[in-house]
Amino acid sequence: MLCWGNASYGQLGLGGIDEEIVVEPRKCEFFHGKQVCDLGCGHRHTAFLLEDGTVYTCGCNDLGQLGHEKSRKKPEQVVALDAQIILAVSCGESHTLALNDKGQVFSWGLGSDGQLGLQNFEECARVPRNIKSLSDVQIAQVACGYWHSHALSRGGQVFSWGQNRYGQLGLGMNGKSISAPQMIQSLQGIPFAQISAGGAHSFALTLSGAVFGWGRNKFGQLGLNDCNDRFFPTLLKSLRSQRVIYISCGEDHTAALTKLRGVFTFGAGGYGQLGHNSTNHEINPRKVFELMGNVVTQISCGRQHTLAFTPSCGKMYSFGLAGNGQLGIRSTCNRKSPATVKGPWGASKDTDPEPCCYVKSIHAGGDQSFAHYGTSNKLQNMDDARIQDPHRKICTLNEEIIHKWCNYSSGRLPLEISNEIELLFSSASCLNGSFLSMSHPDHYSTSSKCSGVDVNMARVLLHRVIRQDHHEIAQQIAASLEKNLIPKLSNSPPDIEALRVYLTLPECPLFGDRNNYVTITIPFAKSLLSLKEAPLKVLGNWWSTFEPPVFQRLVELYKEVVVYLLQMHKMGIPSVEQRIFTSFLDTSLRLLEILHMVSERAGHIIQYDKFYIHELDDLIDIRNDYVTWIQRQMYPLGHDGVVTLCRYPFVFDAQAKTTLLQTDAVIQMQMAVDQAQMQNFSSMFLPAVQSVNPCLILIVRRENIVGDTMEVLRKSKNVDYKKPLKVIFVGEEAVDAGGVRKEFFLLIMKELLDPKYGMFRYHEDSRLIWFSNKTFEDIDLFNLIGVICGLAIYNLTIVELNFPVALYKKLLKRKPTLDDLKELMPDVGRSLQHLLDYTEDDLDETFCLNFTITEENYGATEVLELVRNGEDIPVNKSNRQDFVYAYVDYVFNTSVAPLFECFYAGFHKVCGGKVLELFQPNELQAMVIGNTNYDWTELEKSTEYKGEYWADHPTIRLFWEVFHILPLEKKKQFLLFLTGSDRIPIVGMKSLKLVIQPTRGGEQYLPVAHTCFNLLDLPKYRSLETLREKLLQAIDHNQGFNLA
Repeated sequence: MLCWGNASYGQLGLGGIDEEIVVEPRKCEFFHGKQVCDLGCGHRHTAFLLEDGTVYTCGCNDLGQLGHEKSRKKPEQVVALDAQIILAVSCGESHTLALNDKGQVFSWGLGSDGQLGLQNFEECARVPRNIKSLSDVQIAQVACGYWHSHALSRGGQVFSWGQNRYGQLGLGMNGKSISAPQMIQSLQGIPFAQISAGGAHSFALTLSGAVFGWGRNKFGQLGLNDCNDRFFPTLLKSLRSQRVIYISCGEDHTAALTKLRGVFTFGAGGYGQLGHNSTNHEINPRKVFELMGNVVTQISCGRQHTLAFTPSCGKMYSFGLAGNGQLGIRSTCNRKSPATVKGPWGASKDTDPEPCCYVKSIHAGGDQSFAHYGTSNKLQNMDDARIQDPHRKICTLNEEIIHKWCNYSSGRLPLEISNEIELLFSSASCLNGSFLSMSHPDHYSTSSKCSGVDVNMARVLLHRVIRQDHHEIAQQIAASLEKNLIPKLSNSPPDIEALRVYLTLPECPLFGDRNNYVTITIPFAKSLLSLKEAPLKVLGNWWSTFEPPVFQRLVELYKEVVVYLLQMHKMGIPSVEQRIFTSFLDTSLRLLEILHMVSERAGHIIQYDKFYIHELDDLIDIRNDYVTWIQRQMYPLGHDGVVTLCRYPFVFDAQAKTTLLQTDAVIQMQMAVDQAQMQNFSSMFLPAVQSVNPCLILIVRRENIVGDTMEVLRKSKNVDYKKPLKVIFVGEEAVDAGGVRKEFFLLIMKELLDPKYGMFRYHEDSRLIWFSNKTFEDIDLFNLIGVICGLAIYNLTIVELNFPVALYKKLLKRKPTLDDLKELMPDVGRSLQHLLDYTEDDLDETFCLNFTITEENYGATEVLELVRNGEDIPVNKSNRQDFVYAYVDYVFNTSVAPLFECFYAGFHKVCGGKVLELFQPNELQAMVIGNTNYDWTELEKSTEYKGEYWADHPTIRLFWEVFHILPLEKKKQFLLFLTGSDRIPIVGMKSLKLVIQPTRGGEQYLPVAHTCFNLLDLPKYRSLETLREKLLQAIDHNQGFNLA
C-alpha cells in the first residue's frame, strides 16, 4: 500500500511519524504481504478491508469512528466485527459503514444526524452496531456522504438515511434528518450498478450507464446545467449517451468514467479539482481534455482533489487541492490540470526486471490518497475491479444462476435458492438488469428507440429455468410474479430502463400456460395498459424494432388468451363473474389493439392477417356482435360491461368480415323496407303497402352494357344498391344463379377499362392503373365504376381492377404515402427515396429539382407547379421531405380530385356506413379483386365433378398430378383461363367451386373453360404427357375472356 496526503491524525496508517503531511507516495509497511480489497476514507480517518474479511481503521477517533479504542496512528483491527466476513467499507465525514457477506450493514461513529441508521440521533456509537431495520433486505453496496448514508439492495432498491438539509436523501423533501433507512420510491424498477455520495450530494448509476443525481447543487455538482438543489433523483441527460461505468464524488465535485475511458468532471472547481486548467465551477459535465489519449481505468475523488489511473503507461494523475500533499507531486501547490503522481509505477506492458509498483486500485477521500499495488506484473484485471464481486451487484438472471438453481436434486427447494428466486422474480430492477444486449447496438445505447435488451436471450434463459423436471422452481417464479412483481409495477416508471420488463417477461413460458392467464398473463397486460402515454410510446418504439417472429409470439399469446376467455364464456360464466370476464376480455383485446397499431405504423412488422382470430366464427355470434356495436354507437350507454368485438375489427378474418358485410347489407335493406312501410302506414291515402322487390335487377343489352347499366342505376334508389344483384341479358334465357352476374362484371369492367375511354392511365412497369386526369369522358362514368366496385363487394364477386392499394386507402379516408407511389410508379418512387436518402451536401446541384412536376399530355410536355411559385423553389436538404409529400399528394389527390370524388360517391352509395370502418385497405382490395393466398390442395378438395368423372377417375388423377407440378405462374394463368381472374375471393380457395366435366371429343382437342361458371371441359386424356401439353396449350392461348 502506498499513501500520501494529510497524516496529522494518523489517517495514512504510517504509525508514529513526525510529518503532518506526506507529499509523495510512501509505502505503508503495515500492509506488506496483505491483500487490501476495499478502502474507505473519511475526513480524518481511514478504514481498510482485507481479503480475509477483517477491517482495520486508523486516524481521528474523537467520535468513535474507528470502532476500537486502540492506537490511532497505525491500522488496528475492529475486533467487534471479528465474527463477520466483511465485503465492503465506506466512510463519511466522521462515521463508518461495513457490509458483510450476508448482506447486513454495521455502522459506527458520529450519529447526531441519524447517519448510522440506528433509529436514533445519539451523538456517537463507538462500536459497530447492526442496522436492524435493513436485516430483511440483502444489501449489495453501501456509500457514505459526509453526514448521510446510502445502501443498494440485491433486489435493486436504494435506501437512504441521515442528514437531509439539501435533499441528499432523495426522498422528495429537504430539512429534517432521518435516522432509519428509507427506500427511495422514485427509483423503483431501475437496474443499478453503483451508488456514490459526496459532501451532501448523491449519485446512482444504472447498468447501462444512465446517471441519476440528487442533493446539494450549489456548485453544479449534479451536472444539471443549473445550481438548484434536487430533492428527487434526476436523470443527467447529457451523460446518457456517454456510456458511464463509474462515478466518484468529492465534497462538492463529481467525476465520471466512461466505457471508452474518458473522464468527465463537474461541480466546484475552485482548487482545480476538475482538471480543466481553470478554477471555474462547471454546471455541466465536461471532458478532461488533458487525459484524452490515455486509457483511464480508475478514478477517485478526495475532498477537493481527484486521482486518475492509466495502467497502459503506468501513470497516475492528480489535480486539485495540494495543501496537504494529497496530490503526491512533492509539492503543496494546487494543480488545475492533471499532474503525474511521483512513484515507482510500472506499466501493464512493461517487461522491465526492476521491481516496481503495479497498481491494483486507487482510493482518495478527505485529504488523503492511497494506491494498492503488487510487485509482479501478472496480467491482473487492470480495470476497476471494485464492483466485480457478484455479492456487490444486484441479482440478475444469467447462465450461472440458472445452473445453480437447476443443479439441486429434485424435491423441496433449498431455502437459499428459494429466497434467491423470490428476490429476482419479485424485483423489476433485477429483471430489467437481465438479458442485456451485448451485440450492436449494445445496452449502453439504451434510448427511447433502443431497449438495450436481447429478447431472444430472455426467451432462451426463461425457457431454461422453467422446465418440466423442476416444477418447484416454476411454482416459486409464478408465485413471485403474481404476488410481488406484477401488482407493484408502476404506471409511470422513473426511467426507460425500468420498461424492459414489459419486453422480456412475456417470453416466459408461464405466460403461455392457460392456468396462469388469469393470475399472470392478463394482470401483466393490465399493468402495461395502465402505463402513461410517454412510457407507452417508448414501448411502441421498442416493439417496432422486433423481428417479426418475436412480435408474432406476443400477438399469438394474447390471441390465445382471447380464445380461452371466449371458450369459457361459451361454456357459461356465472353472472357474478360476468363483469370480471368482461374486463379480462377488454384488457386482452386492448393490448392486441396497441400491438396492431404499432405493427401498422412500422409498415407491417407482421402481416395484418396474422392478427386474425379464426376461431371467432365458432365462438361468438358475429351478426349479433355487429348489431350490438351499431346500437352502442347510435345510443351510447357509457361503460355497460359489454365488449363488442367489432371495436377490434383487426381480429376478424376474411370469412368474418364477409359475414359482417352481409349483416350490414341486411340491416340497411331492412331499415329501408321498414322506412317505406312506416311512410305507407302514416299516409292514409296509400293504405296498401307497396311491394318491394328483394333484388336489384339489371336488364342490359350486351352491345350497350355501359349505357344500359347507367340508366338502370340512375333510376334506382340508393337503398336498392344494397340488395342482391340479379342480371338479365336481353334476349337470353339464362337464369342468374351467379354465373350471369359474374359474366356481367367481367364484361362491364373490360368495357370501362378499355383505352378508348381514356379514363385510366396504365402504368407499364407496375401493371397497375390510376385515374387519368386528361380524360374527356363523362365524369358520371367514374361514379359508375365506384358503384360497380361496391356491387362486386356486396355480391361477393371478384373483378379485375388493377388499382394500387392507395385507392382503397382513400376510400377509407387514409392518406397514401411514398410507399404507395412506389407500388404504382416503381421508378419514380425509387428516385424520390434516393432523394430522401441522399447524404451529401450537394443535393441541389446533383438533382436540380424545383417544386414542379413534368407530365406528358398528348405528345406535349407540361410543367405543373406543386406549390405556389414552385418553379422558383429549388429542392434542398431542408425541404426535400415537403417536396416528396407534395409529389405524392399531387399524383394521388390533387390531380385526380374530381374524378376520385365521383368514384368515391358511387362506391359509398353501395358500401357506405359503419361497416367500412372494420376493413384494412388491403382487405378492401381483396374484397374487390380477390387475393393471392393460394391453397392449391384446398382447390382440389373443393372441386366438383360431372358425368363419369369422379375424384379417383384416371384422367382426373392425371390432371391433378400435372396441375400440382406446374410452376406458380402457370397455375395463376390456369385460374385466369378458368375463372377470368388470377386472384381468389377473400374467403379463400374453397369458394371458387371448380367443376370438371368430360367431353366427347378425342385426345386431339384442347380443354375448354366456361369462365362464368368456373367450368372446365376436360377430354379423357390417357397419358400424362398429352394432358400436360394440351392443358398448357389451352392456358397459353387464352386471350382475354372466353365467355362460352
